[in-house]
Order: sequence, then C-alpha cells, then structure tokens
Amino acid sequence: MPKLTIPTRSTLNPAPISQRQRLTLIRKALGDESIPDRDRVIALLVLLYAQPISRILRLTLDDITRHGGQVLLRLGEAPSPVPEPFAELLLGHMLARPDTATATNQDSQWLFPGRRGGQPLDPTTIRSRLSKLGIRAGPGRSARDPPAGSADPAPVVARMLGYNGDTATRLVTAAGSPWSRYAPGDHEQ
Repeated sequence: MPKLTIPTRSTLNPAPISQRQRLTLIRKALGDESIPDRDRVIALLVLLYAQPISRILRLTLDDITRHGGQVLLRLGEAPSPVPEPFAELLLGHMLARPDTATATNQDSQWLFPGRRGGQPLDPTTIRSRLSKLGIRAGPGRSARDPPAGSADPAPVVARMLGYNGDTATRLVTAAGSPWSRYAPGDHEQ
C-alpha cells in the first residue's frame, strides 16, 4: 500500500483579529441591511461583548431590559449597557424574531429560537452563517477578550461580561495589563 498522508487540523487558538478588522466587521454588521437581523445581532454580541456562541444562543427575552431610557443586556452579574445603534437593532430583532410562527414556538422566550419547538438555534448553524459573513467566533471574541489599555480592571470586566475572574485575569495579563494590585469593592465611596 502506498504511503498515506492524513492532513491534520491545528487545535491551537488562532491569532485574534486586529482592532481594524473588528471595527470593519462591526460596521458591516450594523450597516448591511441585506444580512438577516438575527445574524447581525449575534455577530455584534460576538464582536462587542466577546460572548461565545453557546452563551449567546441561551439568552432569553428576560435578559434584555430597559432602565431610564437605556437598553441593558444581562450577561453577568450586572447588566451591560447596549450602545446605539445596536440597541435599536436588538430591540427590532426581539419584536420580529424568526421561527416563532409555529405552534410549538409561539411562546418561546429564547432570544434566538430554533426551528425545533422549545429549543434555541443550533450553535453549528449560526457558526456557519457567521463564517459566511467573515466572522469566526473564536478570533472575533479574542479580539475583544483582553481589554488591553482598558480603564476597567479584570474583575470588573469579568462581572460585566459574565466571565470567570480567573479567565479575565489570564486574558488581561496576556494582553500586558495585569491588575494584580487592584482592590475589589465599591470605589465610589
């Protein structure tokens, strides 16, 4: 039998996208109305909030609230503000969610209901759709993950985005901004 070569697939974390690429993708998601709103909203959650697809697809209508004219998104302990024009797009998606016209999905509370009654979208499906837009969820997230130069310490970012504190610290340290001397607590007193 001749020698057989089987291609291998790298399991290393791919290089993060650059800030310039991230901003280009954000502009595309906000401005290209030919892209379905569902895909635009998910893309912006990946690019702006560094959320994994699996967590995005578990969001419910109750995770989006309004307080004092501000749209808030609950990802972690404290809700995160949603900037305009993304807030308008997010609220529009909530009002016209696809896959809610079936008898089994009429009362679905999923922000991204799937075609199967009572279930959210399948992560594989949305990864494929985002890939067609030029967004790979892993690199898109990692461009936002390490808040390099951020004025917010890792513990604060972790609580806001729903990350484990150790994960946020690891990412910030990798970005060259360790907050090892940060004292948690209320600093507004």
